[in-house]
Amino acid sequence: MNRSRSVTYFLAAGSAGLAFLMVKYPTVAVNASLQGLQLWWDKVFPALFPFFVLSELMIGFGVVTFAGVLMEPIMRPIFKVPGIGGFVFMMGLVSGFPAGARMTARLYEEKKLTKIEAERLSSFTNFSNPLFLFSVTAIGFFHQAVLGFVFALAHYIGNIGVGLIMRCYKPGKDKAADERLHHSVFSKALRSMHQERLKRYQPFGKALGDAVTSSVGILLTIGGFIALFSMINQLMIQIGVSALLAKAFGFLLGIAGFKPDLGTAAVPGIFELTIGVRQIGGWPAPLIERVVLASALLGFCGFSIQAQAVSILSQAGLSAKPFLIGRLFHAFFSGAAALFLYGFLHIDEKLKNETALAFSPRSEVLSGSASALGPWVTVSVLLIFIMILLKRTIGSPHQK
Repeated sequence: MNRSRSVTYFLAAGSAGLAFLMVKYPTVAVNASLQGLQLWWDKVFPALFPFFVLSELMIGFGVVTFAGVLMEPIMRPIFKVPGIGGFVFMMGLVSGFPAGARMTARLYEEKKLTKIEAERLSSFTNFSNPLFLFSVTAIGFFHQAVLGFVFALAHYIGNIGVGLIMRCYKPGKDKAADERLHHSVFSKALRSMHQERLKRYQPFGKALGDAVTSSVGILLTIGGFIALFSMINQLMIQIGVSALLAKAFGFLLGIAGFKPDLGTAAVPGIFELTIGVRQIGGWPAPLIERVVLASALLGFCGFSIQAQAVSILSQAGLSAKPFLIGRLFHAFFSGAAALFLYGFLHIDEKLKNETALAFSPRSEVLSGSASALGPWVTVSVLLIFIMILLKRTIGSPHQK
């Protein structure tokens, strides 16, 4: 816990100032919150819910233990985390943020990770959803499907770079482990998975219900953060803070040889990632500069997503400092990787053929269908969530 008086004063002043701005600009605050909730309702909840439920079930069925034993010879020498970290890495990569923080906190609570290992692991398992990288960012915002490979590879390479840096976090305090790879590791992993499932055994219906309620709970928290930071972004625009940040950011971009006015497009992404990446995608600037800047923002992931992960880690009693430091490294590594990959993959030579694909009628129809389906998924899941809670609440007195 930070006991500094200056932190207390800063937090008090910040919350009071935000409350004042909400009163002064009520229409802006309400509309911005509604836009954030709409994004959560249509896109975020339908995309993350199935992965969250799946991860909960995989923990109960022993898949985490299986992956941990199998990947121990790889994860510990390279990243100084147990093999279970490989499962978190893959689930974070597939599910998107803040699944990495969620899984790390859960495994720490299950005592499968030490505190140092969990804090180290949280720093490099924070990924953007692949669907967001390919469909939303590359096609939806940049209108070039081939850029999805640049965004994805740069994003993943950046996080691996963070892991290699953060392996030095609190050195000398790691528990000893046998790193030898032997021929029976696979059979040992299978035995461990079976033993874990027996230890956690419960009826499938109960396990599925627990997975649904746990996943919906964390997604409701995520929705609140998205609405909050969407509002904060708009309030900062009203009082001119965003303009000052844009000038400062534009100065740094100018030093790097980029167009300074890209700072105006990027600043909203500091608060809410989706808004910033969308503005960068349509900004009148060289494509390579927009791709590098968007990749850096994807690594930084915005205060909204950072707050979600920090909240999850803090509730588990973990320090968020390694995670926050990792986001700065991730932004730098991802931007540098995107700059290299853009030239290495000869993106400029592939754009003509890709343009027709990005705007094909079929892709428009598929995109529209997915957008229309999202709200129905959210409504259906929330109804199931309410039914489960009602059943358990009504049935609990009879079980005593």
